[in-house]
Amino acid sequence: MNHRTEPTIACVSDPAGERTLVVAAKNGDEQAFEILFKRYQRKTLAVVLRYTRAVEDAEDIVQQSFYKAFVHLCRFQGESSFSTWLTRIAINEAVMFLRCIGAVREVSIDDIRDAQGSADSSDIPDSNADPETRYSQREEVRILSKAVRSLRPGLRTTIVLRELREL
Repeated sequence: MNHRTEPTIACVSDPAGERTLVVAAKNGDEQAFEILFKRYQRKTLAVVLRYTRAVEDAEDIVQQSFYKAFVHLCRFQGESSFSTWLTRIAINEAVMFLRCIGAVREVSIDDIRDAQGSADSSDIPDSNADPETRYSQREEVRILSKAVRSLRPGLRTTIVLRELREL
């Protein structure tokens, strides 16, 4: 029968237990890092999903984040918790991923409400022009169209191609 110390370490959920796991992982204990992985995998995936909105991409980023954490574990100074350090790595990886694919993160109104407590629909500015501005714009278009129609055909074609179609 194998009597490893894993159950004792795995049951510890306080920050001191985390420190013990990190020290063991720094000393080459792969099993300690595996426990850290199992402990923080779901939380890290949830954070990354808020950036990518795609499970497959998020899973890849989480794997990359844990790989980087493992490779650079010697740089972890313990000034913050391991989970905070890992989350920062994961967020950086997600942002770099989004930059590489040129994606813009969409933020749902629910996320805004969660972040601000509550948001009324009146907090979202109306991007439509007011009725007076819309009327003025339509009137300008009508006057311009009438003026262009009054031009001789050759000049009209030149103006339309250059000014309106930007050719």
